Amino acid sequence: MSDTTNNYGPVVNMDGGRENIGINYGTVGGAPHDAELRAAVDELTRLLGLLRPHLTPEQDQTVEEALPVLTPDRTTLRSRALVLASVAQIAATAGTVGQPVADAVGRLLELLG
Repeated sequence: MSDTTNNYGPVVNMDGGRENIGINYGTVGGAPHDAELRAAVDELTRLLGLLRPHLTPEQDQTVEEALPVLTPDRTTLRSRALVLASVAQIAATAGTVGQPVADAVGRLLELLG
């Protein structure tokens, strides 16, 4: 008997790791994303990478789970506003070191309208 696996959409297998940021879909096969939104998402992702060493293990886990959600797609990000709120809350509790992340989340939310 053969092993038949039907995969519909992307399949990602990860064994451990740290600071995994998800899949970069780019613009292949779809309309180009807003450059300003893409830049805001990239900046937030970069700043989260810098913040992570200052977080508790629980906060770091929340950020780890949030990273794949951060895509330069307005509809997707609007539907995942709770994740952005969680990231902003973590940044706020981190104090001064988290302020750039909180600012980046604010800029991203402004772009989403």
